[in-house]
Amino acid sequence: MNQKNRKRIRSFRRISLTTTVAVFFLILVGGIVRSTGAGMGCPDWPTCFGRWVPPTSEDQLPEDYASIYVDQRVAKNERFVALLSGLGFTTLARQIDEDESILTYEPFNATKTWIEYINRVIGVVIGFLIVLTFLHSLRLRKIDFTLTLLSFLSLVLVVFQGWLGSIVVSTNLLQWMISVHMIVALLLVCLLLYIYHRSGSLVADGDFSNESSVDPGERVRVRIWLGVGILLMFVQVVLGTQVREQIDLIASQLEYQNRSLWISQLGLSFYVHRSFSLVLIGMHAYLLFRMVRLGTWDRGLVGRFKWLVGLMFTVVVSGVVMAYLGIPAFVQPLHLLLGSLIIGFQYYLWLEMGVVSTQPKKNVLV
Repeated sequence: MNQKNRKRIRSFRRISLTTTVAVFFLILVGGIVRSTGAGMGCPDWPTCFGRWVPPTSEDQLPEDYASIYVDQRVAKNERFVALLSGLGFTTLARQIDEDESILTYEPFNATKTWIEYINRVIGVVIGFLIVLTFLHSLRLRKIDFTLTLLSFLSLVLVVFQGWLGSIVVSTNLLQWMISVHMIVALLLVCLLLYIYHRSGSLVADGDFSNESSVDPGERVRVRIWLGVGILLMFVQVVLGTQVREQIDLIASQLEYQNRSLWISQLGLSFYVHRSFSLVLIGMHAYLLFRMVRLGTWDRGLVGRFKWLVGLMFTVVVSGVVMAYLGIPAFVQPLHLLLGSLIIGFQYYLWLEMGVVSTQPKKNVLV
């Protein structure tokens, strides 16, 4: 491969990695939005109170602003319900159509409005980064056309995610819609990580591979179990979103006061979520022990696996802090970010384990 193409690939890798990190940052900001109850700080989408720059005080809004934005949400939901019905999801469409919470509104709060607005601005920046990733991939289409197609798919996915965000607003933070919104964000992260990993294989075959001394059968077994761990972690995230949905409802009922009472009112899903985390840690700690004991795995990969297990312990600690210290607002988004990072680490390690090379490793700039 000539130097010009190598330079293009390295430039592409930098922007794709930047985009991936930015998505993780957006997940953190989204967690802050939820922990502060600012999700409806902007009652419309994509504007905020009909403006590209939101108001700072209620006197900048019309007197009947509440009814105006409720009517707008109802009209948008009618279109969404019609779409679901057309796709055959009649029961789901009926549930949304009959959900009276959609008709409620939240009084103007400048702090919440600007928290949500900043969340949206960061989302727009990520949208531009995704576009930039795709444009950079066009220069690599003759080298790896699949990479260009995947970059375009990430662009489609981020547009879909933006549309989902508008539905989250129009349904007045309908709980299961928030969960779908989160899952799509994690799928976007995995896609971007695959794009980054695939582009790396173009410049250095040995840069992301395991040493050849690892028994192929052992490599396959560990990779299969890690794949199972990824699926179980997605289940854990879904359980976590269900717990979070319950917390949101409890917090709203208590007007975001008396945080120490929230945990005691949670249902079975909280206890399953809490216990399941120990199963995941045990499983990954065993895989790490197996890799270290064998002694033939690449040191860098083993080191990253140690980071993965460390992240799992950290997310459990953050869960304990929330459970016993009244769910501090600053810990909630951190807990969400750590869970997302775990899936990212798992998936990238899974990708690395699938690459085998007998060539010596090379140092390649990101």
